[in-house]
Amino acid sequence: MSVPVITLNNGVQIPQVGYGVFQVPAEETQRAVEAALEVGYRHIDTAAGYDNEEGVGAALRAVGLPREDVFVTTKVRNKDHGFEETLAAFDASSTALRLDVVDLYLIHWPVPSKDGYVQTWRALEKLHADGAARSVGVSNFLPEHLERLRTETDVVPAVNQVEVHPGYQNRAVADASAAAGVAVEAYSPLGRGAALTKPAVTGAADELGVTPAQVVLRWHVQHGRIVIPKSVTPERVAANIDLFGFELDEDQMAAIDALDAGERTGGDPATMDLPQG
Repeated sequence: MSVPVITLNNGVQIPQVGYGVFQVPAEETQRAVEAALEVGYRHIDTAAGYDNEEGVGAALRAVGLPREDVFVTTKVRNKDHGFEETLAAFDASSTALRLDVVDLYLIHWPVPSKDGYVQTWRALEKLHADGAARSVGVSNFLPEHLERLRTETDVVPAVNQVEVHPGYQNRAVADASAAAGVAVEAYSPLGRGAALTKPAVTGAADELGVTPAQVVLRWHVQHGRIVIPKSVTPERVAANIDLFGFELDEDQMAAIDALDAGERTGGDPATMDLPQG
């Protein structure tokens, strides 16, 4: 299955649809990632805070695809903010994954109460300059956090991975990211299922002969976002990447756009400060 790629601001290409392993138990991760790779995923998103990097690495080795064929993202935990701390955290992640190079390394949350994300970003800049991370980016960064990086550091983030789904379209963050040349990557793209019963979604699914989840994921794709759905159900895993044999029309897109209700399902980047392990 051919999945389109998005070219990031440093020229690196990322598959537009990836497989997320948030909340996949460590003991189930290898099996889940192997199954995802077998149905065509070539982009795997993990994080130190998920405690399942080892399973991701084991799956990559078991499936045996050429390293350059799989795009791997991981993230630095909140408790590891700081320059030296982040370098050590990256070493721990790359050891767990058993990868010499990570394709995308993200600051998982800005943790403004700790005021360490600028120094953390400088560590990511070094990792990028040293070739240890092909691309570096952020997650859950608000416009003011992006602006501070712009004024105090040298490298523009390649990606801002944020909560986006029909009920929470996060438009101010998406617009600020796009204006800065930062690709938007949607996590919780299905809004934990909240949008799947909306008439705008179910109606489009009936008209197109696809599932409501496929409609929502296709909506993301047509908006140009990178998207990382997560499931451990084999049928859903396969369906979530099967998005390129149909297209939503303008009316269907507009109807889903109109579902925005500002309903966040995850943490607030302005206050989130859990250590993540």
